[in-house]
Amino acid sequence: MLFRDTTASVVDRAADLLSRLSFDERLAMLHQAAPAIERLGVPEYRTGCEALHGAAWLGTATVFPQPVGLAATWDADLIERVGDVASTEVRAKRAENPLVSLNVWAPVVNTLRHPAWGRNEEGYSEDPHLTAAFGTAYSRGLRGRHERVWKTVPALKHFLAYSNETDRSATSSNMSLRTLHEEELPAFRGPIEAEAAGSIMLAYNQVNGSPAHTQPELTDEARSWAPGSLAIVSDAGAPTFVVSVQGAQPDGAHAAAALVRSGMDSFTDNDADATPTLTNLRAALEAGLLDEADIDRAALRLLEMRVRSGEFDGDEDPYAGIGMDDIDVPAARALAREAAGAGVVVLRNDAGVLPLAAPRSIAVIGQLADLVLTDWYSGTPPYAVGVARGLADRYPDAEVRVETGADTIALRATSNGAYVRSDETGAQVAASASAASDDALWDLTDWGDGILTLRSHSSGRLLTGGAWPMRADADRVGGWVVQESFRKHVHADGTWSLLHLGSGRWVRISREVGIVLAEGVTLDRAERFAVRTVRSGAQAVADAASSADLAVVVVGNDPHLAGRETEDRPHLYLPDAATSIWRTAQETGTPTVLTIVSSYPYVLGDAADAATVVWSSHAGQELGHGIADVFSGDREPTGRLAQSWPADPAQAGDLFDYDTQRQLATYRHQPEPYAFAFGHGLTYSDVVYEGVSVSASEVGAGEPSHRHPAFGVQGEVTATVRVANRGERAAEELVQLYGLAPADLPIPPARRLLLGYRRVRLEPGETAEVEISFQPERFAVWDADARVDGAVDDWLHRGALRVQPGEYRIAAGPSADALPVQATLVIR
Repeated sequence: MLFRDTTASVVDRAADLLSRLSFDERLAMLHQAAPAIERLGVPEYRTGCEALHGAAWLGTATVFPQPVGLAATWDADLIERVGDVASTEVRAKRAENPLVSLNVWAPVVNTLRHPAWGRNEEGYSEDPHLTAAFGTAYSRGLRGRHERVWKTVPALKHFLAYSNETDRSATSSNMSLRTLHEEELPAFRGPIEAEAAGSIMLAYNQVNGSPAHTQPELTDEARSWAPGSLAIVSDAGAPTFVVSVQGAQPDGAHAAAALVRSGMDSFTDNDADATPTLTNLRAALEAGLLDEADIDRAALRLLEMRVRSGEFDGDEDPYAGIGMDDIDVPAARALAREAAGAGVVVLRNDAGVLPLAAPRSIAVIGQLADLVLTDWYSGTPPYAVGVARGLADRYPDAEVRVETGADTIALRATSNGAYVRSDETGAQVAASASAASDDALWDLTDWGDGILTLRSHSSGRLLTGGAWPMRADADRVGGWVVQESFRKHVHADGTWSLLHLGSGRWVRISREVGIVLAEGVTLDRAERFAVRTVRSGAQAVADAASSADLAVVVVGNDPHLAGRETEDRPHLYLPDAATSIWRTAQETGTPTVLTIVSSYPYVLGDAADAATVVWSSHAGQELGHGIADVFSGDREPTGRLAQSWPADPAQAGDLFDYDTQRQLATYRHQPEPYAFAFGHGLTYSDVVYEGVSVSASEVGAGEPSHRHPAFGVQGEVTATVRVANRGERAAEELVQLYGLAPADLPIPPARRLLLGYRRVRLEPGETAEVEISFQPERFAVWDADARVDGAVDDWLHRGALRVQPGEYRIAAGPSADALPVQATLVIR
């Protein structure tokens, strides 16, 4: 059979297989759970496997830094290697379970235009071209370098203009054609054009008032970039939402027709139950809303994707030998540590605390002192090294003390006079203790904005409302709906009532047996607890810091609280609970490092004057070693921000307004300095920019186009940046090149644009000339009056990108806000 012939083309093989299927079999291919075709030896198939920063939802797998942390490495080669390990481990999981899909739903290439987006950690950068570069790198790792067979087939998420969680399926991302072409489409175009991604997932939101799932002009545009076919899948439940939420179609049949006619191939709806989808498709066919050719086109693209992945190649699949022994191998562990360290960003080092001298004692303080937290799209790490352990491993002769800052409390139920206790397993939680003994003690952690967790001293685990009655057996905060978080209501008499946030119910105590239940509908049904503070977290922090040579305060977010999928952040400030811990430690006079581990930037607020500030994303299983490697100076700091940290929330603009130019949002448009700018990150040395020159003083503007040149492409102009290391340590400098357009152009330009970058290692006293090449077309702006000959005549292409003549400045420096050297380039 031709579809099994590896010498034939993908197109011919897929067409052959399609020709052998009955119409009902072809129709069934359009659902995420495609049935087996036993007479042809075609196995059952699923679209979709999560692998955002490692294989996810499949059990034990290597967990790498979140994408926002991978982007902070500014290292496309490293990001590709991370993608390669992720795809190997997906293949290994598939060897164990053939229903593990090789259609990998990663990477996310939505730009990080606003740091309040709940899924900020999933993206790479606020710059669309940098996002494309890193998305291409990760996709290449997932795809593999074999000429014929794709190790996995990456699906870019989420097409298009998706970066708010609040009412995400209802809101419309409204934007001009300029914003669409300059800031949205380029992030997707790069990986597709490079043939690193073979699929895209459509976005929940609407774009300019119409569902992103039913905009054929946009899907046609994406397909026009692809060297081969492009399989398009829906986001989960979105086909139903076109009717039920967006009201864009009257019923399921019309929705199914609109989706397929708009270019979508696979319905991710109703989990593995294909019946509703197939019923709607058949109704659409019977009503004449679709014909068989529409079904065949979609099925063919999905079969081409499966052919690409080697599914029908047997022993000729070069990746067929991957098995479970390829998970958590030593090389993967080493790469996890390399990636964790490479993404650590030294934001401020005014007191010269870093790199550390050999401390005799270290107090590691804060909610994340020795915690390694994973997000919704993480795998299960085979091990986890927190910051305290990482420092203890690096400084074995030092005393390392951990203080989380949590108060230890006892809760006495006023309804029966007993203390709430847990047994050692956490299975039995009841108000039944006569005294505040150890089994009745709880560590109360404040995550900010009143969100609390309680950890039992007896079980060592978290109190959870995910079971009835309540238990204290949760290893961590997690789940689609978090069950481990609470909010307190303080009554006039000082007693507390606890609201279980996952259910919205108040905690109450049952009569007679005293079991703890999250079922009070109103506050007057809630238990009132007399709270006794057995141990003050603030005092413990002060004691630990004052008795140590060094205080490392590790604070940030839990990726499942106050900013995650389905929930945007309530604000941008570092929570008071975190700044209070930092200030308590700092006021002891002990040198203090504010170490922020988070999924997103913060406005530092009350910690804005911290002398030493370091940031890492939730960097996976090797978080602690990665931070210790940088703190110690064993690794020179290489991390640089790929997303600006605002000095004030107003700099970020309105989360629901996608026109960044109108809002003066992102480094491209913001006139005022950021707290920590795009590209910022310190070395431990003193690097000076001495000058920049360009290879041509004058170039032509070129012809109108519908694309910007990508990073890394040899350009018409080469800038040479002269940098010198005047310090006493070697430095890893990320030399960044920006374009600054004239302010008086007819079409107002962005204030600055990243044109390229290059990392250079400088030994003490060394000077280097760093060459960075770029195309002048990077300056192109959308002109509604320009046209491209032969372009599609539709709303999306009514205009073109063109470079406006003028005198441009080419500037270089260590960040978008620090560009000390400039040269002039005239574009005529």
